[in-house]
Amino acid sequence: MTGVHYAYPDADHEVLTGVDLSVDAGQVVGIVGASGAGKTTLAKSIAGFIPHSEGGELTGSVVVDGLKVADATLAQVVSRVGLVTQNPFNQISGAKYTVREEIAFGLENLGVPRDEMSERVDAVGTRLGIRELFERSPYALSGGQMQLVAIASMMIMAPRVLVMDEPTSQLDPSGSRLVFDIVNGLADDGTAVVIFEHKLELLREHADVLHVLADGVIARSGSAREVLADPRTDEWGVGSTRFTRAARRAIEQKLLPATTALPVSLEDAKAVFSK
Repeated sequence: MTGVHYAYPDADHEVLTGVDLSVDAGQVVGIVGASGAGKTTLAKSIAGFIPHSEGGELTGSVVVDGLKVADATLAQVVSRVGLVTQNPFNQISGAKYTVREEIAFGLENLGVPRDEMSERVDAVGTRLGIRELFERSPYALSGGQMQLVAIASMMIMAPRVLVMDEPTSQLDPSGSRLVFDIVNGLADDGTAVVIFEHKLELLREHADVLHVLADGVIARSGSAREVLADPRTDEWGVGSTRFTRAARRAIEQKLLPATTALPVSLEDAKAVFSK
């Protein structure tokens, strides 16, 4: 993605104002930013829904797995890119009566043989720990369970790129950690994962690279440790980990030297506060 600008139809301003972003196969890239920073817009741009579904004016270049998004059909893009949205209700097809059928829906549309389809559904269900939900209606689930079904529906398609827009927003801590463990497993298999998330401590543990989206551009990039220790995180509306906040308070109270390197993890904090 190079020099991407985007404005929604009839809008008087651009949401993205010159975004440059590169993601390698097998890499987990985290993107953070304040509410309204354009994270969902960026997610839809990577996945091809902008401009193909949303309309508006997109300039710059978006290339995914060698495919130039602007010159391709949405069907061609979604064969390479999976998008998991923040609201799983919007991803349920409404065409299937059970969770098993819902997860298999994409493979069914591709004409995958039934035996292979069943094996793949069982495998992804086991991986996400949701096989006990298979015979239930997708609409009879909690928000967190529905989100895991939405993730399973994308995983089973084996996309080259998986875009996740705040996928853990409806999940408890154990569910959130499960999703990030799955993300790492997908990356190990060669999938490029772009995850928009506000749970900074999980990003610190799992993201290979972290980008801050602010004012329509990538304002800061680096390792998660480097970015989350940047004193401008509050200015960008990103916030900070509890360990960083504790160190800042200690510095304000002169319990730690002003030159202290801000910790972003428990391990960092132990090192800082044990001195």
